[in-house]
Formats: sequence, C-alpha cells, structure tokens
Amino acid sequence: MSKHLEREVERLKKRILSLSAFVEENVRKAVWSIAERKVELAREVIESDVEVDKQEIEVEEECLKILALHQPVAIDLRFIVAVLKINNDLERVGDLAVNIAKRAVFLTTQEQVDVPSDFLRMSQKAQLMLHQSLDSLVNLDAQLAREVCAADDEVDEMNRQMHGQIQEGIRNHPEQVASLIHLLGASRRLERIADHATNIAEDVIYMIEGEIVRHRVEDYPPKG
Repeated sequence: MSKHLEREVERLKKRILSLSAFVEENVRKAVWSIAERKVELAREVIESDVEVDKQEIEVEEECLKILALHQPVAIDLRFIVAVLKINNDLERVGDLAVNIAKRAVFLTTQEQVDVPSDFLRMSQKAQLMLHQSLDSLVNLDAQLAREVCAADDEVDEMNRQMHGQIQEGIRNHPEQVASLIHLLGASRRLERIADHATNIAEDVIYMIEGEIVRHRVEDYPPKG
C-alpha cells in the first residue's frame, strides 16, 4: 500500500468510526427516552438525524474518491467495499433510532404505561450487538463478528415475546391500545437494529477473510 493510500484509508476509518459512535449514542438515547419518558432526549435524536445523513454522505464520497484515485486491491479493496455497506447500515440504524424517538415523544403525551421487561432486555441485547459489531470492525475481530451473527435469533425471539406481552396488555387495558402499539413498533425497530448489526458483522468477516458468509449459519458458533 502506498503511503498516500494508507493515509486515505486511515482517514476513512476515522470517519466511519465517528459515524458509528454517533449512531450508537442515538440508539442509546432513543431507548432511554422511552424507558424514562425523557422527551428532551428523544428530540435530540430526531434533530440529529440531519448530521447522521451528512456524515453518511461524506463517508460514501470518501470511499468513491479512494476507489477512483487509487484503485485498491485485495484487503484494501475489501475494506472500502465493507465500509460502503456498513455506512449504509449505520444510516439505517440512525433512521430507526429516530423512529423510536418519535414514538417516545408520543408516549410522553399519553398516560404512562408499564414498559414490558422484554422490551428493556431486548434493547440491551440489540445495543450490545451493535456495539460488538462495531468493536469487531475496530479490532478486526472475526470471531466477535460471528458471535454477533449468532445472537440475532435471540433478539428475534425476544421480539416475539414482546408481541405476546403487548397483546396481553391490550386485552387487559384496551384504553392503552395506542401507547402499547407504539411500544410494539419500537420493539420491531430494535429487532431491525439487531439485523443491521448482523449485517455489519457479516461485512467485517468479509473484510477480514474475503468470504461472504450471509445465509451461511454453519459459520456461526453454536448457542448454549
């Protein structure tokens, strides 16, 4: 790798890590705004979406510039391709955080409802998956990336349990149906965040090993 390309790749790495930290914090704020009815946190997430979009565009432009000027090969090319895909996933996670935050704003206008325990456990697991997928990128840790992929089914199951709790809540408290449906919508967005964390982890594996592992469950470690 030429010195100039090396500098460009390092700068790109800093950009994608900056975006990932920003998005991860927005997810944390969005979840916290629902759990603690913190409308000011929810509004911070909503207002910051413009900045997420701006950073996403800058990362994409940087990737395209490196591809055009340096024509990288092997690991450098895989890194650029992976960053392009991860960049898109992070932007989508940012959008999902905004959606959760908007639901939090609505919930603060309604009579308080109990947040199901599965929602809190699910939010913790989805956030952990996102954090670990980004850690696997920073540390080039394919094993950690595989662990993230293996955890996705657990979040899916939590989402199904959440659906059952919401159904029971609607039967017992029909007057709270609007709030409970918004909680269910937030749960679904958390499940999608876990999906994007899995996508990121799969792209990290591709970047490190040069192998596409999507849909190949045998590449993930067994559970239990």
